[in-house]
Amino acid sequence: MRTQVGIVGAGPAGLLLSHLLHLRGVESVIVENRSRDYIEQRVRAGVLEQGTVDLLVESGAGERLKREALVRDGIELRFGGRRHVLNLKELSGGRAYTIYAQQEIVKDLIGVRLAAGGQIHFEAADVGVHGLDTAAPLIRFRTDGGPVELQCDFIAGCDGFHGISRPSIPAGALTVFERVYPFGWLGILVDAATPEQETVYAWHERGFGFFNRRSPTLTRHFLQVAPDEDIANWPDERIWRELRVRLATDDGWQPVEGPVLSRNITEMRSFVVEPMRYGRLFLAGDAAHIVPPTGAKGLNLAVADVRVLAPALAAYYASGRTDLLDAYSETCLKRVWRVEHFSWWMTSMLHRFPDDDVFQQRLQRSQLDYVVSSRAAAATLAENYVGLPWTAAAA
Repeated sequence: MRTQVGIVGAGPAGLLLSHLLHLRGVESVIVENRSRDYIEQRVRAGVLEQGTVDLLVESGAGERLKREALVRDGIELRFGGRRHVLNLKELSGGRAYTIYAQQEIVKDLIGVRLAAGGQIHFEAADVGVHGLDTAAPLIRFRTDGGPVELQCDFIAGCDGFHGISRPSIPAGALTVFERVYPFGWLGILVDAATPEQETVYAWHERGFGFFNRRSPTLTRHFLQVAPDEDIANWPDERIWRELRVRLATDDGWQPVEGPVLSRNITEMRSFVVEPMRYGRLFLAGDAAHIVPPTGAKGLNLAVADVRVLAPALAAYYASGRTDLLDAYSETCLKRVWRVEHFSWWMTSMLHRFPDDDVFQQRLQRSQLDYVVSSRAAAATLAENYVGLPWTAAAA
């Protein structure tokens, strides 16, 4: 087999890259080691920046998103039993954020790729990338039909933090920057209708709490827990009891309970590799960087990467230009580090750290008080949360 761009991973980054390349007349083949059903059902992120929504709609992959997504103007910070609503749309000059689950984006992108005749090899086994520093890199994998060798001009590693793309780069070629946080998030997806609109971030002496309305009938909750916590220690009643404590307000707010459809514990880390390229392999999304989920940036950052990579590859095929490809890593990393800082800041402001003392708690409360009382501070949070304009990030 042969293609122009081989893509490892059928998550949002790989699927969107393939779609954007198709719109520009560039061929691609996606290789994914999971089944289609698995990646379409896997519960992940759900907060989309304005720019992410705009790109999906403009590219023709956002029709269902426009019908079903929930557009939100603000978020709510809770601490000391008080609600503090920040109107992000007003603070950011008209930009909002959208609630639409990552698995729904995956379904939409798979649909548009297959409708256009795109090739996606699901359940590929023994996937490996080879010849990355040559002019003819390869992706080798196995299917039910036997071994396959996919010859490419370029390879895009969009297979996530635990994928095979980044580890295939020779030792010493990348510089790793990492911070592992001493806590995780216990998340539940709940079948429950709720009238609440704003996404809620709660600081509490017992730890961080979170609420997000995913759809008219689904809600998502998170609780800060120990990073090695056994999820078996958290039956439904304990989860609801802790949510009632951490999200409590003076007006008696209570979460709307319902059947728990799924639960998981998410590790928390900040991670970046530089550069995001080795030879003919380009890393995108979680393969190149991880952010703690507090800032709701992981999916959006992956979209930002492929928004840079797709036109760079298209320019190469249109006119032989290599300058955009050569600038790919530097261009993306400017946005990556801005997002890393915002996500770290939100995480540090809202979570209890094991070695925190009363002094540190007072600093956190002071920071929260400043954010909700200063328009300048609130505007900084707002413009980062809804997503900096593409041009500002790449300037």
